[in-house]
Amino acid sequence: MNKAELVSAIAKRAEVPASTVDSVLAGLQEELVEAITRGDKVALPGLLTVERSQRSARTGRNPQTGESIEIAAAHTAKVTAGSNLKKAAAAVPVK
Repeated sequence: MNKAELVSAIAKRAEVPASTVDSVLAGLQEELVEAITRGDKVALPGLLTVERSQRSARTGRNPQTGESIEIAAAHTAKVTAGSNLKKAAAAVPVK
């Protein structure tokens, strides 16, 4: 599902104009980016949690040459599925 399909589906389910849903999603994106920049954790209970985490510096290996390289420490965004998402995924049978 891409963004346009998501906007359309939410607009239909919530019975609001697609332009409103698009504006809300844009606002959500801006707030998530700002929260991660500040180092805040954003939790939507049952759905997901987004937070900034830190990855330590480490030694890696170039797969083409086999040469060791130093990888600098970095901040990353960590997204954790909430209980409702986990239940939905678990309910789908494995083929």
